[in-house]
Amino acid sequence: MANRNTLNADVTKQQNLANAVALVTGSSRGIGKSIALKLASLGAAVGICGRDAEALANTRRELEALGATVHSQTTDVTKAGEVAALVDATEKNLGPISVLVNNAGIGLFGPFQEKTEEEWDRTLNTNLKSVFLTSKAVAPLMIQRRNGDIINISSLAGKNTFAGGAIYCASKWGLQGLTGCMAEDLRGFGIRVSVICPGSVGTEFSGHKPKDPSKILTPGDVAHAVAMVLLQGPQSFISEVHLRPVAKP
Repeated sequence: MANRNTLNADVTKQQNLANAVALVTGSSRGIGKSIALKLASLGAAVGICGRDAEALANTRRELEALGATVHSQTTDVTKAGEVAALVDATEKNLGPISVLVNNAGIGLFGPFQEKTEEEWDRTLNTNLKSVFLTSKAVAPLMIQRRNGDIINISSLAGKNTFAGGAIYCASKWGLQGLTGCMAEDLRGFGIRVSVICPGSVGTEFSGHKPKDPSKILTPGDVAHAVAMVLLQGPQSFISEVHLRPVAKP
């Protein structure tokens, strides 16, 4: 009997994203970068964005080394004007966007009573408002073509609460609700909206290194989940994915 890795390899050979144009937000590093590289390896043309021009340029070079067609643009995805310019430029340079991955996000942690209004606004704008703005900019184009995939990267913090997580959890619980309503608004047009909820992932995001890296997810694990959602059969709809490490932390 073939092992699981062999079966996965066989599926990948049969399915690819050669005709896809994917826009991945927050893709200059970490999870977003891994997602962009994964989609490029499957044949997609990839649009990437972020605020750090140098990190974005480095990611672009890695994508081009894979042979990918790339559009990169420094963008603040909390601003509607910059989002509109990003979507317009991506379509002009790569073609119609068929995949949107809303990955941009930040985490500010600590007791809610010690947090500031600025920290609240920054977190909610980045983790929630940006998804609304980017999806709103892309959705009409997908509706015209009556197909597309929107994947929102949330967190298990959007399903659970913990001390010190008030602002972050609020943004991710909000993202869960937004995703579900988007899915209902768009599924009649042949557009699938999904959410991926990882546990802790080993990136710069948390600000500290895990005690045991073997008990934490990698950015590549999240990228694999994104690919899984995109490579499902056209008649199916994976609406929500919970992603955990095999070994409990």
